Amino acid sequence: MWGWYPKSKPRRPAHGIQAKTGRGQFGKTWWASRWIAALERLVDSGRLSRGRSYARSGQVLNLDIQPGRVDSHVQGSRPSPYKVRIEIEPLNDKAWNKVIDAMAAQALFAAKLLAGEMPPNIEEAFSAAGVSLFPQQRADLATDCSCPDYSNPCKHIAAVYYLLGEQFDEDPFLLFRLRGRAKDDILAALRARRTAEVASPKAKSKQRAPAPAPAEKFTPLAESLTNFWSGADLTAVHFDFTEPEVDATAVKRLGEPEFWKPGSEFLNALSRAYAAISQAALEQVLGE
Repeated sequence: MWGWYPKSKPRRPAHGIQAKTGRGQFGKTWWASRWIAALERLVDSGRLSRGRSYARSGQVLNLDIQPGRVDSHVQGSRPSPYKVRIEIEPLNDKAWNKVIDAMAAQALFAAKLLAGEMPPNIEEAFSAAGVSLFPQQRADLATDCSCPDYSNPCKHIAAVYYLLGEQFDEDPFLLFRLRGRAKDDILAALRARRTAEVASPKAKSKQRAPAPAPAEKFTPLAESLTNFWSGADLTAVHFDFTEPEVDATAVKRLGEPEFWKPGSEFLNALSRAYAAISQAALEQVLGE
């Protein structure tokens, strides 16, 4: 039949990046899901399906994540891989300073980020600065692929986008890097702000002095000899033993001390030690 061409099949590369998500929705964490949701608002379902198939079969050969840009090569049906580029405008220094100020103002934000975790409501810090962490509209993303498909985004771009979501699952700081700030820069700025806040005389002056405790009235010993050894009623006393939200908060907030030998994992070692101590204490309490 004239005008009919057999459907091309992609070549299977030997060393492609194969998605960890075999079935179901890409992105285990909320931030990866939000990233992928931005793509799914822009691309039709057919290309999304083929993009997921490409991601799962290892057609994507590399992911190079830089501030404002992701470069990749995707193996298609032709011998030479296609070049894929995804761009999103990085936040400028002024916006990032506002975001970090908002992060530092929330002790839990700072503690979790310094512990390498992404707070579930981190978007509040970006909203406070008048910016967004995730792309919100089509104009926020610029995508390009060297394939002959006239549609943009194509399935090759979709495959890269899905794998980016998995990369953000593993390391949420890559998302910050894409928006213009490296992990070390953010953590250093957070430590500096939190340390300055604690040491600031102005901050201390704003704190109200605690009200003096009322003088306690003690019963003279001579009047309580009959029931002195009976003790008090402790049935109303309650103790709550729970694991901390972030282990080794103070250590992670202050960073490595100057005397620590470079190259050894100070934060990881101390975090494991604190976690083990907490777990042993809980087991001791619960076991009694």
